[in-house]
Amino acid sequence: MRSSRRNLLDKVLEYSFACIELNLYLDNNPEDKNALNSYNQYSDKYAQARYDYEIKYGPLTNFGYSPSNYPWRWVCGYWPWDNEFYE
Repeated sequence: MRSSRRNLLDKVLEYSFACIELNLYLDNNPEDKNALNSYNQYSDKYAQARYDYEIKYGPLTNFGYSPSNYPWRWVCGYWPWDNEFYE
């Protein structure tokens, strides 16, 4: 069974991928309302998934997206790419 942390990170990655792909599609098809609606829905899902992950496990990037609580806690645990993360 996969950890809750891994499940949350997978959602962030899945929604990020969908946003990137739809962004590329919309660059070439800017008049496609259905694609734009899908992009906006996935963008909202991405923001929520990222928020859910960061509230529980800390920021995914070092600046720009996440405010910090006091005291500063950039990373107090494992990084997502650490082997211990997957145990």
